[in-house]
Amino acid sequence: MPPSDRDISSVWDMAQAIRYIQTFAESLSFDDYLADIRTVSAIERQFEILGEAARRISNKFRQAHPAIDWQRIIGLRNIVIHQYDEVDQDILWTIIHSELAPLLSQLEALLPPLPDQNEL
Repeated sequence: MPPSDRDISSVWDMAQAIRYIQTFAESLSFDDYLADIRTVSAIERQFEILGEAARRISNKFRQAHPAIDWQRIIGLRNIVIHQYDEVDQDILWTIIHSELAPLLSQLEALLPPLPDQNEL
């Protein structure tokens, strides 16, 4: 049975959140990142979206793709939202630079190809 539209939409939202995070952080040093509250806030918001989209994915879809640590992604969202005063920017920075690119590759592999523009 193919994945639901909601699952695919949520995977797309996750991939898009990662792309935004990478774009926001791409030319910054860690110190520059910490000094820019707009960027910190924007990145934290995209981590919230990443985790919320993961939370919306059906258990069946998550079980079919166990290589992705769905619970960890959701757990990070919970920390950013509910324990916002305890967010460790060092950890977010490490995740941005070591874990998001592989996760994006995993997510993109789950997305169906976009229709050919000639078919529209």
